[in-house]
Amino acid sequence: MNALAQIWSAGDGVSRAVALLLLAMSVSAWVVILWKAWGLARVRADLGRAVPAFWAAPDLQAGRERLAALDRERVLLPMLEAALQPAGVGTLDADSEAESRLTRRLRDALHAALTPLQVGQVLLASVGSTAPFIGLFGTVWGIYHALVGLSAGGSISLDKVTGPVGEALIMTAAGLAVAIPAVLAYNLFGKQVGLCEAELEGWAHDLREMALQRARREA
Repeated sequence: MNALAQIWSAGDGVSRAVALLLLAMSVSAWVVILWKAWGLARVRADLGRAVPAFWAAPDLQAGRERLAALDRERVLLPMLEAALQPAGVGTLDADSEAESRLTRRLRDALHAALTPLQVGQVLLASVGSTAPFIGLFGTVWGIYHALVGLSAGGSISLDKVTGPVGEALIMTAAGLAVAIPAVLAYNLFGKQVGLCEAELEGWAHDLREMALQRARREA
């Protein structure tokens, strides 16, 4: 802590701004990482429990109730509601074919379900791609600031240069420390979102077939 306080006091406004920016990026990235890890874990658990429970229900009403109880993140139930929603009278939706109508509604419901799962990915990608360069800028500026200060003080020797330069290199290490967790989390969450998307697409396909079969029976 004393070393960090010494570096902070020795830096100028630009160096401190870079340090605060890296700190803000790190805090925001870790908040997103923890939040998305919790949310995606719940979604994966819901998909693994709710879909089999729905198809094991004795009737549609019982299946709906099971989904309402197990679908905590509300990614499955809105798609079921979209598949069972009746066509409005006197609308273009009612005039379209049943298959086209179901495809459109389920597509919109699928996109609505996937949007919350993808929140935060842009921030993680931005932090992972820019933090190393911000840290490198802080290092270059810190070295420049240190050399200017040393030249103003008179003679420059190696022992006087190595200290400030070593302190400035901490900015590069800080940039990497901020970027690496963000990049790893972005890749991991991208894979998990892709798995959830595949399962939701399968769920939408099954709902479409079920709704079409019910429509044929009623006809």
